[in-house]
Order: sequence, then structure tokens, then C-alpha cells
Amino acid sequence: MPSLDDVVRQYTELAELDREWLHRLVAEWQMLADLSFADLVLWVPDREGLGFWACAQMRPTTGPTAHLDDLVGSFVPRGRRQLLDTAYDDGRICREGDPEWRDEVPVRIESIPVRRSGRVLGVITRNTNLLSVRTPSRLELTYLKTAADLAQMISEGGFPLPGEPADLDAAPRVGDGLVRLDVDGVVTYASPNAQSAYRRLGLTGDLLGCHLGTITAGLLPPSRRPVDEAIPVLISGRAPRQTEVENNGAVVTMRVIPLVPNATQVGALVLLRDVTDLRRRERELLTKDATIREIHHRVKNNLQTVAALLRLQARRIGAAGGREALEEAVRRVGTIAIVHETLSTAFEERVEFDEVADRVLAMVAEVSIPETRVAPRRVGSFGLLGAETATPLAMVITEVAQNAVQHGVGRRGGRVEVIADRSAGRLRVVVEDDGRGLPADFDVERSGQLGLQIVRTLVESELGGVLSIGGREEGSGTRVVVDLPDEGQPRGRGRHAHL
Repeated sequence: MPSLDDVVRQYTELAELDREWLHRLVAEWQMLADLSFADLVLWVPDREGLGFWACAQMRPTTGPTAHLDDLVGSFVPRGRRQLLDTAYDDGRICREGDPEWRDEVPVRIESIPVRRSGRVLGVITRNTNLLSVRTPSRLELTYLKTAADLAQMISEGGFPLPGEPADLDAAPRVGDGLVRLDVDGVVTYASPNAQSAYRRLGLTGDLLGCHLGTITAGLLPPSRRPVDEAIPVLISGRAPRQTEVENNGAVVTMRVIPLVPNATQVGALVLLRDVTDLRRRERELLTKDATIREIHHRVKNNLQTVAALLRLQARRIGAAGGREALEEAVRRVGTIAIVHETLSTAFEERVEFDEVADRVLAMVAEVSIPETRVAPRRVGSFGLLGAETATPLAMVITEVAQNAVQHGVGRRGGRVEVIADRSAGRLRVVVEDDGRGLPADFDVERSGQLGLQIVRTLVESELGGVLSIGGREEGSGTRVVVDLPDEGQPRGRGRHAHL
């Protein structure tokens, strides 16, 4: 099914600001559909003026649908639906005519012109399934009256309202709780859910007949009243607002929508939702995240302490082989510490691995032969990686890059590059140098080097990847390739091969 943008760009001459207005309207119209108990379809005129294209559709959550099929992308020529033509040409809401019958269901149709800056951009048809029509309750009458006010505002270019929050996904919906205010901010109707939300805030009586701003301010604890002294103004209905009220262990989020049909303030619609449990879960998650970050911080500190102790021990060993082994252990512990340090500052168990790789390569450069001072460099981007991938991959890069610096380029100097390529569901890491290359009798299967054994174990067992070691095609040097499934892809048992 095509999107609103697909239809508007392909078939109409509407400008960018007009398209933005339609997007804002569509972001709001679940509310209008629910208040109307009706399906909404947005029609825009084609560039030749021969008819209208359906570019968006919404079904109500408060009543039965009148459209079983999706209409987006369909075309209606002029003359087939008189209400649609009249609403667009005359710029007025049209409700005349008898109900239409669709699949043995009577449907009442109304057409609402969509206006912006004095121009009619399109038409909303409101389609109400009349099969279950009965004497409306007070709630339904309030919904319909509010829907009529909003429809009038749409036809005049007064809705969507300016200054509304960009993210409406978290805003309360019609079914969460609804309050209707008169022009003075006094409650003329409050839905049962709205009453329940205020009861949780500590209200003992009814909302009906009360000034909503005043009664809300009175429910705030004394410690918060000086801070929230603007609450009566915010909830008066004079301007679009979104706020949260907290008291008695309960949290209620509120959205205020002024109702100004025919350029006259008639009151306001207040949508509210009890988000107590949601905020409690959010606080628990924040506490959990803070705890995890603190654990990573402490692990990093402990690893740095271990590395420092190993470094001190290495200085006391006279044998060159023992000292070199301890220095390698220091480097490996330091690599793990770098990952935990990065995780300790992250808000989730994922890290920007480019930063980790750069720090690992800088550490490798520090221990390179002083006469050459080779500086390995990164090419490409790793992107975000989870902790379960970041730690073993950092170890692999450290071992391979360290080997390239010490045994590849050696004292003669040269180039060491770490190349990252993340595409097609794979992460491919290449470490290559232009040094002396591998010995003629090198066999990855029989190599007894501890560093290579560590790399093979991490790549094949931990990362489920493939390790390849060989010479460079461009000339002398060594090329190590680590090919592993990107995160979210299934990991199998790894293998190794010669290039």
C-alpha cells in the first residue's frame, strides 16, 4: 500500500509545506476518528483536476469500521461523489444526502475540507457505520460534539494547532481519559477513566462543575506548589499544553487542546492518562542501567589494578621471556578494561566500537619498537556492537595488530591497517601489513603461538566467525581476515583457512 508521500508526490502539485501540514494532520487524526466513531479517509486533488486520490486512512478504535478494504492509492473521478466535490470546491463541511449502503451496511458520509493558509488542500471523508446506531450516551454525545468542533477547525485551517509536541506517540489517547472544559476552564464532562485518574491523584469528589486547573493545583503536595504554580494556567484550555501531574504516588500525563471553531473559544479538550506504572518501570530501568554502568566501571578499575600489579611483577623478572609474557598479559587485560570503560559510559549494552578500536590500536602503538614507532590505523567503521561481540573482537584486533607491529614490520617500519566492512549481514575485519610476511613453512593448523591460539578460539568459538591468514596479493606482507555474522544474524561454528 502506498504512503501519503507516495500519493501526494506522484499525483498532486502540493508544495512541501502543504505536505508537512497533511502529515501533521494525519499524526493527529486517530483522535478525530475515535471521537467521531467513524473511519477517516484523506483525499487530495490530482494535478489535472480530474478527481481525487486517497492518500491516508484511519479506522476508529471506539466503533465498528465502515471500510473493510484499504482505500489508500485509489482514485475517485469528479462527479462520482458529490459531497467530495462540493466540500473541496466550496470549502465547507458537507453533511447532506442519504446514507450509502456498503456490503449491506448503511454508512453516513460527511466531507470536511482541509485548509491551510486560506487554501483547501484536500478533503477528509468521515464514514460512520450506522448498523449499531442507538440512543447515544452522554459520553458519546460529548465525543461527537468535540469531533464536530475539531472538524470545523480543520475546515478553517485552525487545526493542527501550532506549538504542539513533535512526538505525539506518548500523548494520551481518547480512550485513556477525556475531560471537556467550557470557556472558563470548568469541567462540563469527565469520562470514567478521567475520574479514576484523578481519584488516584487524591481527588475525593467529582470533577464535574470544578475548575480543572484550580482543583489540579490543589492536589499537588505543598512542597511542589511553588514550583507548579502555573498549573491552573496550563490546564485552563487557553493554549495547547502537555504536562504531567504527580501526587499521592500517582502520575497523570495531560494534553490540553483548545477548541476554537468559527474563530471563537468554546472550551477545551483535555486528554489524560494514568502513567503511574509506566513511570515506575522507567525509573526501575534507569536504576538498572545505572547499576550496570557502575558494575562496568568497577570491573574496569579492577582490571586496571590487575594490569598494574602484573606490570610491577614484570619489572622484577630478569628473564626476558618471562617479562615479555607478563607484558603480553598486561596488554590483554588492558584491552578488556577498555571495553568495560566504554560500556560504563553507555546507556545500553552496546558500544561505538570505532572508539574501542582506536584506543586498542593506540595501545599497540605505544609498545611498538621505539626506533620505528609504527602507528596502526583504522579504515572504515565498525558501528555499534554489543558487549558480547565487542570484548572478544577487541582482543582479536589487539593480538593480530600487535603481531603485525612486532613481527611483521619490525624494525624496518611500515604500514599496519585495520579495515572494517559491515554489510550484507556480515562484519569483515582485515588486518594487513606490508612487512616481511609469513615464513615459508607457516601452517595455521600447527602454529603453537599463544596469541594465534587465542585469536582462533575467540573468532571461531566466541564469535562464530571464520579466520583466514595469508600473504597480501599486492606484495610482501601479511593479511589476516576475520569474517563473522553481524549482530542479529545466526552464529554457527567458525572455521579457519589460508587466503
